[in-house]
Amino acid sequence: MNQPFTMAPPAGARIRDRLRLSSSDAEVLSLLGEHLGHHAAADLAMRIRIGMVPVKDNQRTERKRALTKVSSSRWAGAITRTSEDQYQLGLRGLANERARLHRSSAKIRDRLAVACGQRVKGVRGYASQDERWQKQRRLQALNAKLAEVEARIESAHPAIVVGGRRLFKARHNLRTAGISQTEWQEQWHAQRVFLTADGESGAPHGNYTITVNPDDGTTTIALPEPLRHLANSPRGRYRLTAKVHFSHRRDE
Repeated sequence: MNQPFTMAPPAGARIRDRLRLSSSDAEVLSLLGEHLGHHAAADLAMRIRIGMVPVKDNQRTERKRALTKVSSSRWAGAITRTSEDQYQLGLRGLANERARLHRSSAKIRDRLAVACGQRVKGVRGYASQDERWQKQRRLQALNAKLAEVEARIESAHPAIVVGGRRLFKARHNLRTAGISQTEWQEQWHAQRVFLTADGESGAPHGNYTITVNPDDGTTTIALPEPLRHLANSPRGRYRLTAKVHFSHRRDE
């Protein structure tokens, strides 16, 4: 039996700010997000195809090397790390879905084993034959879904939608979602961009990919090689005209 232990409190904090971008800033960030988002989606698809393998066999080094050619080493590291996180989250989601389906199916089977209107050992049968028939159909649907989930777990290929499955499904029923096709396309496009940078130990002002100067709020972003012609700062970086202002825990 494992002995109890006490974990240390979180050492970091997450603070957000909203940037009011100029038209030039918005254009550059859109191009950057689209470029990285395209390669992030491709890398995630490749990670899913690799399947459940030991860490040493997930080809992250090879994938990162290929991504570095079209971005940078740090952007490539953030993309491959995000792909791994999404893949593992997808597997955990499948495991949770399988457990939920097992629970739902077991409950229906227990009640189907008892005659209508009867109670046996604390288990109550369904009130009528019509309800019983509906629950039999429900059990068949749950079993079919469970077989599909089991197959995905066996192949270690979770279904992951870049941009979100809920938004993806909304495309087929825009009236219920309460949005137009143009609005949906804008949301879908925004959800599929990639602008995530991992923090780096010892790096000043955040990391070397996205740097925020706490003194004046200026922000610079390292551009990937194909977008270096958009740089307005040394070493292929783009400086935003918008300023970052952290009010919460500012002294820290």
